[in-house]
Amino acid sequence: MRLRAHTLTPLLLVSSLLSAAPEDWSTYGNGLENHRFSPHSQIDKSNVQNLELAWQFNTGIKATFQTSPLKIDNTLYLTTPFNHVIALEADTGKQLWRYEQPLESRKSCCGPSNRGLAVKDNRLFMATIDGHLIALDRNDGHLLWDKKVEDLSLSVQESLDGLLEGVSLGENAKVIGGTSHSFNMAPQVFNNLIIVGSTGAGYGLHLDTDDGLRVVGLGDGRTGLRGFVAAFDAETGEEQWRWYSVTGENWVGEWRELTPSGDSLNRNISKEKSVAERFKNSWKLGGGSIWTTPAVDKETGWLFLGTGNPAPNMDSSTRPGDNLHTSSLIALDSKTGEIKWVYQQVPHDRWGYDVSSPPVLFETTHNGKKVKAVGQSGKTGWFYVHNRETGKLLFKSEPFVPQKNLFADPNEQGVTISPGIAGGTSWSPVSLNPEKNSVYVTGIHRPATYYRKQLKGNSSLPWQTYTYFEFENDDEQFGTLSSIDLQSGEINWQHKSRLPMVGGVLATAGGVIFSGEGDGEFFALDEDTGEKLWSFKQEYGVNAPPISYTINGKQYIAVAAGGNKIAGYPPGDSLLVFSLPD
Repeated sequence: MRLRAHTLTPLLLVSSLLSAAPEDWSTYGNGLENHRFSPHSQIDKSNVQNLELAWQFNTGIKATFQTSPLKIDNTLYLTTPFNHVIALEADTGKQLWRYEQPLESRKSCCGPSNRGLAVKDNRLFMATIDGHLIALDRNDGHLLWDKKVEDLSLSVQESLDGLLEGVSLGENAKVIGGTSHSFNMAPQVFNNLIIVGSTGAGYGLHLDTDDGLRVVGLGDGRTGLRGFVAAFDAETGEEQWRWYSVTGENWVGEWRELTPSGDSLNRNISKEKSVAERFKNSWKLGGGSIWTTPAVDKETGWLFLGTGNPAPNMDSSTRPGDNLHTSSLIALDSKTGEIKWVYQQVPHDRWGYDVSSPPVLFETTHNGKKVKAVGQSGKTGWFYVHNRETGKLLFKSEPFVPQKNLFADPNEQGVTISPGIAGGTSWSPVSLNPEKNSVYVTGIHRPATYYRKQLKGNSSLPWQTYTYFEFENDDEQFGTLSSIDLQSGEINWQHKSRLPMVGGVLATAGGVIFSGEGDGEFFALDEDTGEKLWSFKQEYGVNAPPISYTINGKQYIAVAAGGNKIAGYPPGDSLLVFSLPD
C-alpha cells in the first residue's frame, strides 16, 4: 500500500455528519432510496447554457472509469479503476490524499472499474476487484482494516484451450473476460452494516474476435459461480450474513412458460425436464451476480437488489428449470439476509438479461390508492414498478427502446433480438424526481443476433451446444434518455442519442437533467420537454453517473469521463466539475 498525503482537512467527528445534508452527496444514490436527485436549483433552465468547467482532475489511470464520487463537507472522495481512493478539495480539485490498494490480481471478470465508495462516520468503505472489503480513515486515507470477502482462486476462468473444437472464431480471437468473482459495486451502508455483492458469477466467455466482441455460452456444467450479497460489521469488518442468489435443487422453480408479466419464453419444457436429473446439481455454479448498489427501506430495513443472469450465460442446455433466483428483483431483510419476496423478470434467461440497474424506492398512486413502490429499469426495455411490501407487479412502462423478437429462442441460423445482451438499461442508475412523479432512464438500442450451434466430433465434451451473439450493423445502434411517468408508465418525452447510453442520469431541482455520451459529450436537457439546453465535449467517453453538490452556496456538477472499453468508448481518467461563472 502507498499513501500519498498532502494538506489534510480537519475531521469533524459528529454522528450527524452523514445525515444527508442537502449540500453533500454522501451515498451512492444520494439517499438510501437511490433517487440520485439533487435538491439544488442554482443551475436551472434559464442559466445552464452558461455552465463552465470549474476544474478538472486526472487520476493517471486511463481505463473504464465508472465512479460516482461522494462529497462530504469540502471534500470529494472517488475511486479509480484498479482500486485507488482519492480525496480532493471539492471547490478546487486539489488532491488531499491518495490510497493505492495492493491487488492480488489485476485480472477480473469484467474489467477493473469500481463504481464508488460508502461512508459511515469517519470511515470510507470500498469493495475491490480482487475480492476484498477495506475500510479507510476518511481524514487521511490510512487503512483501518482489510477483509477478504471471497477467495478468487475458486473462480474458473475460461480459456480457448480445448474448447469449441472445430469452431472458427478467426485467427486473432483472444479471451478478454470470463467467469470469476469480482467486486465493482459501491457498497451500501445501513445501520452498522456494510453491504456488498459479487459480480462475474455468470459473465460468460468474452472474446475479442476478427468480427468484434462475442460472448460465448458453453453448456459445460463446469463454468460458473454463485453470486452473493453479504453484510459486514462497519467497525470490525466481521461478516454478519451471506445470501446466495442460487441455492439447492429448488432452483428449477415452476417451469414457467411465461414471464410473470405474461410474455412467452419460448421454452421447450419437456426437453428441459428430460435432462433435469442429469443436471440436478447445476445450481452449484448457477450465476446470479449482484452488479449494483441496493436500495434500502429505512422503515422496514429491507434491501432491494437485482441479480444477474444464470450460468452458463445464454446457453441453457445444462441448467433446466427457471434457475431461481437469477435475473430477479429481490427484497431481503437487512438484519438477517432472509428473503422477503422475489420477482423473477426472466425465468430460464437465455439472453443475458441481468437485473443490473439499481432499484429505486418511491411512492405513487395506483388504482386511486397511494402505494409504496420499488422500480427497476430492465435490460428488457421496460421500467418495472412493484408494490414494495408484496413484490406484486403494478405495471410495466411503455418500452423505452425498440423491442423485436423479445425472448425468442436462439437457433442455428441466428435470430436478431432487441434489446439484446447489452440492454435495455445496463448497470446505469436512473434518476427520480418525486415532485414530478417521473423517472429518467438511459436506454441502449444495440440489436444482437443470437446463434445456438451443435458441437461435433468430440464425444468427451460434457456439453452439446454453445450459444453466442453478434452485434448488428452500427447504423442500427443508438441510445435513448426517457422521462417515464411513475403513475401510468407512459413516456413523457424521449431524447435520442447518437450512441447507446451507458453511465446514468442526474435530475436536479432546477429542472435540468444531466447525462453523457460515449463519444465524450456531457449534456443537459430540459426536464419537462427533453430539449437539449447545453453540452460540453472532450475526448473521453462520459459513461459514469453525474452528481451535484454545493459549497458556500455555489452549485457544482461532477462526472467521471473515462469511457467504457467493452462498449468501445474511449477510456480516460478525467473527473470533470462544472459551475456557473462567478
